[in-house]
Amino acid sequence: MNLAIVNIGELVTLRGPNRPRSGRDMSELQIILDATVQITNDRISYAGPSSRAPATADTADEFDAGGRVVLPGFVDAHTHLVWAGSRVDEFERRIRGETYEQIAASGGGIRSTMRATREASDMELLTFAHRRLDLAIRNGTTALEIKSGYGLSERAERKMLRVIGWLRDAGKVKIATTFLGAHAIPPEFDDNPDGYVDLLCNEMLPQIATEKLADFVDIFIERGAFTPIQATKYLMAAQKLGLKMRAHVDQLGRNHGAELAAGLGCTVLDHLEHTDAAGIKSIATKGVQPVLLPGSVYALGRTKYADGRAMIDAGLAVVLATDFNPGSSPTLAMPMVLSLACTHMRMSPAEAITAATFNAACCLGWNDEIGSIEEGKRADLVVHDCADHRELGYYFGQETARVVVAGGKVLYHRQ
Repeated sequence: MNLAIVNIGELVTLRGPNRPRSGRDMSELQIILDATVQITNDRISYAGPSSRAPATADTADEFDAGGRVVLPGFVDAHTHLVWAGSRVDEFERRIRGETYEQIAASGGGIRSTMRATREASDMELLTFAHRRLDLAIRNGTTALEIKSGYGLSERAERKMLRVIGWLRDAGKVKIATTFLGAHAIPPEFDDNPDGYVDLLCNEMLPQIATEKLADFVDIFIERGAFTPIQATKYLMAAQKLGLKMRAHVDQLGRNHGAELAAGLGCTVLDHLEHTDAAGIKSIATKGVQPVLLPGSVYALGRTKYADGRAMIDAGLAVVLATDFNPGSSPTLAMPMVLSLACTHMRMSPAEAITAATFNAACCLGWNDEIGSIEEGKRADLVVHDCADHRELGYYFGQETARVVVAGGKVLYHRQ
C-alpha cells in the first residue's frame, strides 16, 4: 500500500541517537512543522517538510491531517493481554476498603484469573485477546509486549504462549512475548513453593530456551509472590540458559528487588513504585531501563507513584506502559498513561512521549525498526486529534487517535 499523509501540523519524528534516550535527550522530539509523510509498502519513504516532499504516485492514497499532530505509534512495553474471566468484583471490594494483598490472600487476585484462564479454550482466549488488541490500536498502540503468567502450570502457560504467538503471526502489530510463569505460586504448590521454583528452573525455563517460546522471561519479586532468594535462583537459571530477563520489582513495597534483579542481569525493570533514591542510584549504574506503570497505581487507588523525575535526572532511559491486566490496571489507553506520568511523576510531555515510543522500542530491542518516524523504518504512526503534542498529557480520558497506521496499513480511522 502507498500512502501520503499531508498537511501535518506537527510531525513528531523522535529522530536522534539510535540508543535509549536519557537526560536531556528525552526532551528532544525533533518536530517538523507543516510536514508530509509518504509510505511505500510497509516503510516510510519520506518524512519531512511539505515543501520538499517528492511527487507521489497516482496510485497513492492521500490523507489530509488537517494540521493535526503525527507521532510514532505507541509501543506498550508491559501488558497482560491474554486472560479469561473478570475481576470486577474485586474492584468493588477494593472500593469497600479491602487491599490488593487481602484479596489475593482470600483466593482472589492472580489466582482468580488463573482459574478462569486454565478453564478457557485456546479459541476463547484468542477471541478475548483480539478484542483487547483492537482497543489498544484504537488508543494509538502499534506495537506491544504480552506476558503469559495466568496459567501457572506447564500446560496452561504453553496455551497462553501459543495464543500470543497466533496474535503475533496475524501481523497486525509487532508483538514481543514474555514468559511470566513466575507470576505467583499456584495453589497446588501452597505447601511447597520452592518446589514450584524448581519446576520453573529445571523444566519450564529450559523448554522456553530450547523451543524459543518467548523473547523475555519475567518474575514478580514481591511479598506474597517470589522471595529474593527464590528470584535469585530463577534469574540465575535463566541467565545460564541465555534468556533475556526482566522483573516486576518494588511494586507494593521496598524489598530491594530493583538492585537484586539489576545485579543478576535483568535489562528491564518494571513498576519500581517504591524504589528509593539509593535504589535509583544503584540501578542507574547497571544500564537497565525502568518501565513505569502509573495506571496500576491509579487503578489500585494508591498514591505512591514511581519517581520518574528522579530516574530521568539520574540518567535512566525511562519507559512508560499500561500494565494492562484484569486486577490492577484494566486500561489500554496509552494517552491516559502519559497524562498520569505528567501529573503524578513530574515528567514533561516531551519526556512522556519519548518514554512511550522510542525508549519503549529500545527496551524490546526494536529501535532499528520502530519508535521514530524516519525514512526506511517501519511505517508505524498515528494522527492524533490535537494541534500540539503537549495536549496528549494535558487532556485525559479522551480518545485522541484519528488514524492509526501499522506496517503501512491503516488499522483504524475514526471519522
